[in-house]
Amino acid sequence: MTELGPFRVNNDGETLFRNNFAWNNVANVIFLESPAGVGFSYSNTSSDYQHTGDKSTARDAYTFLINWLERFPQYKTRDFYITGESYAGHYVPQLAYTIFLNNKKANQTLINLKGIAVGNGWIDDHTGYWGQFDYLWTHALNSDETNKGIHTYCHYFNDKDPKECGDFVIKAYNEPGDIDGYNIYAPLCQQDSSSIKVNNFDPCSTYYMLSYLNRAEVQTALHAKVSTWDLCSDSIDSWIDSPATILPIIKNLMTSGLQIWLYSGDVDSVVPITSTRYAIQKLKLPVKAAWRPWSTNDEVKTKLKYYHFMPLSITFDT
Repeated sequence: MTELGPFRVNNDGETLFRNNFAWNNVANVIFLESPAGVGFSYSNTSSDYQHTGDKSTARDAYTFLINWLERFPQYKTRDFYITGESYAGHYVPQLAYTIFLNNKKANQTLINLKGIAVGNGWIDDHTGYWGQFDYLWTHALNSDETNKGIHTYCHYFNDKDPKECGDFVIKAYNEPGDIDGYNIYAPLCQQDSSSIKVNNFDPCSTYYMLSYLNRAEVQTALHAKVSTWDLCSDSIDSWIDSPATILPIIKNLMTSGLQIWLYSGDVDSVVPITSTRYAIQKLKLPVKAAWRPWSTNDEVKTKLKYYHFMPLSITFDT
């Protein structure tokens, strides 16, 4: 409701307006709340919240998709793509690989998977963290001293001096100050004043959504279990498995012939473009088309670079 969905919430927190840039303008889209406990999703088995992890999330999402296609068989033969952002750099490739393996076992294509797309995805711990620190420094969000300390005492988190490294890591995350880490140039929401809108972006839209999704009539219309909706859920007690890297899975998916797209915007400091670049470099792919600007009506919109097997990466200019 704040990015690619069909509707956004007006500032009254009660009504909606259409998103002209919604993905469902060009495709059928299922938004899946996963794992159980996220959003309005839940489990009737309390122990499920104590054994949540990457593997169980992929398994449950696969079960959901199989049952959904049984319920709506007219979509079984449609091309199927999985997309996500941030930690979906784990979710998306692992679900795709689960589908790939189960399709082989069944000796038939139960889910007609064609490809995946991951935006600003966390796919490799080492490149993820180094990408963060390099991004913060090159965008004037860290001091020279902090950047030097990171590179002196931290070595891909096989730390030369864990205490010194830890101190500089804390400094690195604190130095940017009060900004939106997911959009470093965006204005912050000022709830005691009128909202600032910039190119259809409203920094207070999260609060409108929070109000809207907690309306009783909205939850009833969505057939949701009446509950208090929040951005983050406390229902999940622990996360039992999270691989340090998803790159081997991505390599396997590439070998299987799936289309894979890793792309990044250029204003996210949490999972930044630098992290995406460093992860791609570890794949050691031959370049198919060199880095270049891409324009619409003589205005540069993005920067593109394509690799064999997978088109990468788009950097959105501000």
